[in-house]
Order: sequence, then C-alpha cells, then structure tokens
Amino acid sequence: MSTNKLQEQTLFSITWPLLIELTLHMGMGIMATLMLSHYSDDAASGVGVANQLLNIFILVFTVTSIGATVLISQSLGAENFKKARQLSRSVFGLNFWFGMIIALIVFFFGEHLLRLFDIEGKVFDYGLIFVRICGASLFLESLSLALSAVLRSHGFTKESMVVTVIMDLISIGGNILATTGILGLPITGVVGVSWAIVVARSFAVLALIYFVYKRLSLRLTFSDLFKAKKEDVKSLLSIGIPSAGENLSYQLSQLVITGFVVTIGTSALASRIYLLNLSMICYLFTLAIAQGTQLLVARYIGGKQYERALRRGVRTLKIAMIASFIASLILALIGSPILSIFTDDPKIIAIGLPVLWAIVITEPGRAMNIVLMSSLKSAGDVRFPVIIGMISMWGIAVVLSYVLGVHLGLGLLGIWIAQGADEWFRGCFAFRRWLSKPWERKVAKIKMKALKTS
Repeated sequence: MSTNKLQEQTLFSITWPLLIELTLHMGMGIMATLMLSHYSDDAASGVGVANQLLNIFILVFTVTSIGATVLISQSLGAENFKKARQLSRSVFGLNFWFGMIIALIVFFFGEHLLRLFDIEGKVFDYGLIFVRICGASLFLESLSLALSAVLRSHGFTKESMVVTVIMDLISIGGNILATTGILGLPITGVVGVSWAIVVARSFAVLALIYFVYKRLSLRLTFSDLFKAKKEDVKSLLSIGIPSAGENLSYQLSQLVITGFVVTIGTSALASRIYLLNLSMICYLFTLAIAQGTQLLVARYIGGKQYERALRRGVRTLKIAMIASFIASLILALIGSPILSIFTDDPKIIAIGLPVLWAIVITEPGRAMNIVLMSSLKSAGDVRFPVIIGMISMWGIAVVLSYVLGVHLGLGLLGIWIAQGADEWFRGCFAFRRWLSKPWERKVAKIKMKALKTS
C-alpha cells in the first residue's frame, strides 16, 4: 500500500467496517444473552458473570494487540514498511504464547476464580460450564486479536468485518440449535452455546491468517512463534502494558461492583446483565469511531503531522458525544418494551427502567473517555490513562457504588450513577490532556537526548 493512500484514508472509510464488525461482535453476546434468558434467567446470569471473568483474561491479549496497532500505524506513517512487517510477525508469536498460558490457567483454575463472585446454585453451575469450555479456547481469541490488529493497522478493516459476519452467523446458528430444540435436536443450553463460540473462534483464526497472506503477502509460519525480536517485544509491551493496565483496572473494579450487585439480590444481578448488553448499543458507534481515529492519529504522529492529529481527535469527540447521547435517549424512551424482550419478570424490569435514564447521562462522558484515551495512546502518552483510570475507577466508581447502591439503598440506580461520575471525571481529564498536545513533551525529550549525546 502506498504512503499516500495510507495518509489520506478518511475516517469514514476506516470506521464503517469497524462499526459493522463491532455491531456484529456485540450482537453475538446480546443474542446469546437473549436466547439464554428465554431458556433460563439463571443461565443468562451465570454466563454474564462468567463473561466478565473471561474478559479480564482477554485483556492480557490486548497488551500486544494495542501496542501493535499503534506501532505498526506509526511505522507506516513514517514509511518504514519493513519495520511494520517485522512487528506483525512478532505480535503473532507473542499472542500465541500468551493465549496458551491463559487458556491453561482458566481451564484448571476457573472454578476457584468463579467462586470469587460469590454466586451459587444454578447460576454458578451454568457459569462454570461456560468458563471451562470457552476458557480452553482463549488462545484462539488471542490470535484473532493479533491478526485483526495487523490488518486494521494496514487499513484493511473490511476483511476483519467479513470474518466477524461469518463468525457471528456460526455462533448465532449454534445458539439457536442449543436453546430452541429446532429440527428435533436436544436442547443443550449453555453447553451448546459455549461450543458454538469455540467453533466460531476457530473459523476466525483460519480466515484472518488467509487475509493477512492475501492482502499483505505476509506468510505467517510455525517458526514465527519462536522468532519475536527482543526490541519488538520491548516496544509492544511498553505501550501495551500501560494500555491494558487501564482496561484491567476497569474490569477488576467491575468485578467488585458486581459483587455489590449480588448482595442487592438476584433480580438486580439479572437486570444489570441485561442493561450492560443494552448500554453497549449506546457506545457502539463511539468504539468504532475511536478505533478509526486511533489508527489515523498514530499515522499522523508517525508522519509528524501533529496539528492534524489534534484536530482529528477534537472532531471525533464532538461526533461521538452527540451520537451516544441520542442513542441512549432513544433507548430510555422505549425502555419497557426493550427490557421485555429479555425478560417478563416485572421486578427485573422495574429495577432496570430508572437505570436507563442514568445511562443517558453516563454515555456522553464515556464517549469522551473512550475517544480521547485511545487517541492519547496513539500519541505515545500511555501512562496518563492508567494513572487517572485507577484513581477514578476505584476512588469514584467502586467507593460511590457501595455508598449509593448498598449503604444508602439506591440499589442498581445508585451504582450506575457512580459509574457515570467515574466516566465524566476521566473524560474531562483526558480532554484537558489532549489539548495540552502531549506529543510535544515526547519530541522535546528526544531533542534533549540528541543534544546530550552530541
């Protein structure tokens, strides 16, 4: 791909395939939750909690994937194509080994980890089934993330989208077979849903390897698993570890908050699982446009087009905040019919309805947070999001969730208000940081080092 084509790719051309891919990817989780909710509320709750556990381990894989996206994009912006290909091979090897180690840990210790959520009975049993089957296939998820990062960094977002479309069809087909008993087949419930995800992940890895070879003429071989260059590993981890650290802190804080919800009651837990799936719809566009912006900002920074990077971040922020507000408002206005799709339990619906209005306030803050934090990482400012994130997630989200939700008795509504305060706090700090042009500090340090060595 020519340098001009890379530099002049529009945000729209990068983002629309990402939006479709994310929609389908999230849709797969929503469909699984929806089908399981009709099968059993306990099954939906158990799988929802198990997913939170597995998402923590998936964050380990994003360490190298985030680093690869930023570094490959910066290399392409600087016209260093050889370096970009070398990084692609290195992230493929690293993610394979990360995936194998995590898959073994989850398979053998998943039961003990799941007990930390303080769930019991059928909810625990369903969650354990999901953890053991899907946990063993996490190395496939690890490879998929690495290969997708390589393709996206080179501007090939459509290919990743196509893979996700077919992957979703496989998963949804498996969900239907597992929960409806169609064609006279036995209803396998959580077991069938779990195996459908494994099959879908297997297809995704094979398809992505094919597209990497077809589009980039990059043949990934078994020997690449053992040839990751030391300097590449160091560079990938220097960006990836702080970036994943922010996400890991968020997931761990969510685990603690889920523990608070468990103490409120099983209806609150079920309502939270359904609302989390619905809230994804609100920030879906934000995630897509933030990922597209991250790619462009990294290329602009690599090509030393700093003012262009600054303007791109601010423009994206405005679009994302407006879109997330409109989406969450529509969701709140039609809240009762939407929640009725998931459950006919009036208690669960009554808990969820006021929370939908809290989501309207929360989502614009989340949009600010997602867009600017990802842009800061592309500019090489990776420590700031972690520091602010840990302070806010634990000092505001967790503490206020307990105070408002449990101590003052506001329940799930109080917990969502606390999370909204966390999102807005981090978003405002990220906005201030972005306007300060953090790359100027990095450029100044490089100049200072050059003067010292000379």
